[in-house]
Amino acid sequence: MSYPVVIVDYDLRWPRMFAEERARILAAIGSRDVTVEHVGSTAVPGLVAKPIIDILVGVRRLDEATACIPPLEHIGYEYIPEREIERPERRFLAKPTTKPRTHHIHMVEAGSAFWDRHLLFRDYMRTHGEAADAYARLKRELVVKFREDRDAYTEGKTVFIRDIEERARRG
Repeated sequence: MSYPVVIVDYDLRWPRMFAEERARILAAIGSRDVTVEHVGSTAVPGLVAKPIIDILVGVRRLDEATACIPPLEHIGYEYIPEREIERPERRFLAKPTTKPRTHHIHMVEAGSAFWDRHLLFRDYMRTHGEAADAYARLKRELVVKFREDRDAYTEGKTVFIRDIEERARRG
């Protein structure tokens, strides 16, 4: 079953939801050396977003992610290896195991290009209100046009996101 793209106004509960989930993730993974960051639109105060908490989990080496998957499954995540066809540098998990989802985990090597891009984008959007406003307008336009086509909605944001990442790299 396909679910339509839904975006909502910023929810003041999102930072707390992330913090609570971060604690669950760290407790599940145990003593492994990981870094856990809140990324995506729910990590940017005031920004409209799909109501899904995106969590970036950084491991030292990607092969370490394999040992993290079973404990994450134990706390309600579904590991979706098919997503590695498109992004082999990432391990993707989603919660709950049925749709609609409330949390996504993107497990990658800390310091990798994927890691850096997501943090650059988040930090730029947090400190540049005009860019966040423009992104919100774009997302609202795209959701009207592509409500039933998640891939087209995502693709419609790509040029804007890459532009922001480049601006953030330039400082």
